[in-house]
Amino acid sequence: MTTASPSSRALQPRELPFRKMHGIGNDFVVLDARNRALDLTTKAARTLADRRWGVGCDEILIIEKPRNGGDAFMGVRNADGSVAEQCGNGVRCVADVLMAETGKSKLVLETLGGPVIATRAANGHVSIDMGPARLDWRDIPLAEARDTLHLGIAEGPLSDPVGVSMGNPHAVFFVADVNAVDLKTFGPKLEHHALFPQRANIEVVQVHSRTHLRMRVWERGSGITQACGTGACASVVAAARRGLSERAVTITLDGGDLQIAWLDKGHVMMTGPVAYAFDGVWTLSEAGPP
Repeated sequence: MTTASPSSRALQPRELPFRKMHGIGNDFVVLDARNRALDLTTKAARTLADRRWGVGCDEILIIEKPRNGGDAFMGVRNADGSVAEQCGNGVRCVADVLMAETGKSKLVLETLGGPVIATRAANGHVSIDMGPARLDWRDIPLAEARDTLHLGIAEGPLSDPVGVSMGNPHAVFFVADVNAVDLKTFGPKLEHHALFPQRANIEVVQVHSRTHLRMRVWERGSGITQACGTGACASVVAAARRGLSERAVTITLDGGDLQIAWLDKGHVMMTGPVAYAFDGVWTLSEAGPP
């Protein structure tokens, strides 16, 4: 890998220019496939995302040409190379790139989890209308009919989660102290629970007050991350459904704060910062972790 500017020389066929970004520590490698075919195999994606063998990130974000009239399509690959439907912090990052490129202050990003509307907010932040929270068991999806307010599963000290889909599946557990939870042990077991045919993101949430939540996350396909935008949205929806919080909340993640509002019309708004780390060029390779 080199951090030379992609525009400073002619790129070779196997070289991928990228941008490294993060949203409150949830970090991404952003690739642009709008004018270049990008054949990123599962193994190559795992290598690119690996922090020793590649560039390193929680997710890979791929900007593509729009498919349904939006400004662009955003593909998401988890650190294990699998495809994800949505990424809230990632949407903010890609929206920021496109706003800087086009001069727009509002745009539509298409994802496998559905379209989202991004707008420029104060202090350089980006607000995202993540669309409606989906609360039916079929939408999450679950392997069988369950009350999504009480999924009825448990692992170790974690029990009685709320199920929410924000275009991707979430199970939200409420605990007395998020820092006391061994997410490294219980996160992967719950991610792969038989109730979740497409696996699930696992959130543990502590209620500080009716307007302030604290959350940690085990992300499906990526493990423990500093933040998860869709997880923050799902956590606020879950807390409001349980009567534990208001519908507009500051939620503190390991990497920082997000502002989440579950609107009366059912849509969830997320506002937070975006940060650039560096640009570079990565040579496409599958010679990575086993």
